[in-house]
Amino acid sequence: MATPTATNPPALKGQALNLTLATAASVVGFWAWNIIATLSTHYANNMELSAGTMGILVAMPIFVGSLGRIVVGTMTDRFGGRALFTFVLVATIPTVLLVALGGALNSFAIVLIAGFLLGVAGTVFAVGIPFVSAWYPPARRGFATGVFGAGMGGTALAAFLNPRLVKSIGYVPTHLLIAGILAVMAVLVWVFMKNAPGWEPNKAPVMPKLIDASKLAVTWKMCFLYAVVFGGFVSFATYLPTYLRDVYAFDPSAAGARTAGFALAAVIARPIGGVIADKIGSKPVVIASLVGVAILGFFVALEPAADVQAGPVFIALAAALGLGTGGVFAWVGTLSPDGKVGTISGIVSAAGGLGGYFPPLVMGWTYNPDAENYKYAIGLSLLVVTAIVALLFTLFFVKDPAKKKLEPAVK
Repeated sequence: MATPTATNPPALKGQALNLTLATAASVVGFWAWNIIATLSTHYANNMELSAGTMGILVAMPIFVGSLGRIVVGTMTDRFGGRALFTFVLVATIPTVLLVALGGALNSFAIVLIAGFLLGVAGTVFAVGIPFVSAWYPPARRGFATGVFGAGMGGTALAAFLNPRLVKSIGYVPTHLLIAGILAVMAVLVWVFMKNAPGWEPNKAPVMPKLIDASKLAVTWKMCFLYAVVFGGFVSFATYLPTYLRDVYAFDPSAAGARTAGFALAAVIARPIGGVIADKIGSKPVVIASLVGVAILGFFVALEPAADVQAGPVFIALAAALGLGTGGVFAWVGTLSPDGKVGTISGIVSAAGGLGGYFPPLVMGWTYNPDAENYKYAIGLSLLVVTAIVALLFTLFFVKDPAKKKLEPAVK
């Protein structure tokens, strides 16, 4: 019989259960995080919002959730994933209810404030990366973080279900249902989730930890790449309902179904990217991803006809972005020193979120409603250029961590 080795240690008891719970908690968190974006048509019609104003409303949860990941990542290193998952889920409940109140009153100000607070739901990602990384050895962290990253499938649920729920049971009951699901998930996490046996709290002060992590060159390299691939996914997943309405005249349910398909393709591709990165290294995965994003982004800008032409292009673009997110975070999980995974992943995931914050604003500001075709040409052209820059950066400035354990600190 084969015996476990240092590079292939035996699986810890409870690995699968805790990875499943973490992924489920992420699904629910992402679902809540995208409540406003998936109902953009509802707000635009009821509040008579312009494209630019709608872009601000859609982007607000992304902005706060992104910055909050830095704090939550360091808190996870100190208090553990079980406590932080519970906290994030419970803290999201009142923000969802506030969104419901603002929408019921048709108050842009209340929904905007609620969107700001709703950002807490987006921090769930910074909890899960250090939590699942502690349960798995470095050689399998690409798989673990990839599976956990599939929790962003909550965006697919939100896109598909929210418009239909609002149509069938009403606007406020939809938000009450989501708040109830958050509460149930919080109880399941608190009762059944456990921190990894080898995990120990890191009680070092937060600021020195952030400064220490910021001195690693790999932190900033991964920040840039993750801002492109994950930011691209987030921006499409949040703004696509608006885009499909403006370009293809889809109603909320039809746009939501197509957005769900986009998100699902990225969700499926993410763990695949992590597993491939475990086997051949992250660099080839990220390169393939960025090449795909650049080419497919150009095709999207040409506004292919719906659905026969546009459908496969959008699905392929989502898959390319999903592969990239899995590949980048396989790098993060492998390179991060013990006790610093939460801090580094918090910074990198914050960069990814911020990468998804600005594109909806740009799309809204550059939207040309008077154009017969190519209404979003400027915004989509910027996506292509950014992907090409990231590709060149990866090719010439990022070395495969499989050949180099840790890069020197930034001088």
